[in-house]
Amino acid sequence: MKKKILITGSSGLIGSEVAKFFDAKNWDVHGLDNNQREVFFGTNGSTLWNLKHLQQTLKSFTHHELDIRHREAIIKLVNDLKPDAIVHTAAQPSHDLAAKIPFDDFDTNAVGTFNLLEATRQCSCNIPFVFLSTNKVYGDAPNYLNLIENETRWDYQDPQYFNGINEKFQIDQCKHSLFGASKLAADISVQEYGQYFNMPTVCLRGGCLTGPSHSGVELHGFLSYIIKCNLEHIKYTIFGYKGKQVRDNIHSYDVSNFIYQFISNPKSGQVYNIGGGKDNSCSILEVITIIQNITHIKMNFEYNETNRIGDHICYYTDLTKIKNDYTNWDITISLEETINQIIEAWQQRIKK
Repeated sequence: MKKKILITGSSGLIGSEVAKFFDAKNWDVHGLDNNQREVFFGTNGSTLWNLKHLQQTLKSFTHHELDIRHREAIIKLVNDLKPDAIVHTAAQPSHDLAAKIPFDDFDTNAVGTFNLLEATRQCSCNIPFVFLSTNKVYGDAPNYLNLIENETRWDYQDPQYFNGINEKFQIDQCKHSLFGASKLAADISVQEYGQYFNMPTVCLRGGCLTGPSHSGVELHGFLSYIIKCNLEHIKYTIFGYKGKQVRDNIHSYDVSNFIYQFISNPKSGQVYNIGGGKDNSCSILEVITIIQNITHIKMNFEYNETNRIGDHICYYTDLTKIKNDYTNWDITISLEETINQIIEAWQQRIKK
């Protein structure tokens, strides 16, 4: 019999990529999504186009229109399906928006995750459970490291952070944003179910997860949104830090590949930072230059001195632990190739 996987947020960036990846591995894919992203971000955030693409192209895909906040329905679905693995990517993903909708944010990110964890435990403690957490669980603590200002970017001054932020970095006594706090509550819960019940769970604390399936909007999806602005001549606003704030970017394929590696060889209550690493990091100023060089379209942008609350000045991922534990995994798609793919994807959408 084919193995079954349940993916929450299956019409989103990572969820859809995971669906395609496991479909190619001949798994029976079950996607759970209710297009809540459109509720959060408006029509530009809708993922219905991606759902339609999955339904038309995957060999074995079943869509479940369900909200992860509906506890009884989630428990019933997991028990009925009895999946061989669960990948939880559904979330309210914006730290700016969270402050405007705090109940929706916490109920989606924290309570929704808890619903899925308990549904999984009631079904079987042997089901690998992969949770897409976030680097925002570290709050703004990275901003208080010693930083150096270069011509186009900020960087870490202390040698111990040469490769970036690792999993031992502090999560306490800092400002997270309400989004970061709700995701941290979920993160700790996922760890606890792994440690307390010996369930094969993992938290993936992502940097900028991106790719051609991303529906980038101003409040979420930095790389996708800035490319959209360039192609459609939309004014882009840089918020603070002189535009030198740094992010590392990882293609959704590489995230999906790690998820497959983990499910193939799961561990209990694990945490991994996952991102593009130092080699795939860029500042806003740097990525504007890269995009302009590819599209030959001058970027229309303005600068706002007020930075976003809890925003990182410099963050890129130390991949040492994840590579040591899973030696078959590595970054395979460069920043430049990722940008090229996103540009091509937006150009196709604009034509339609």
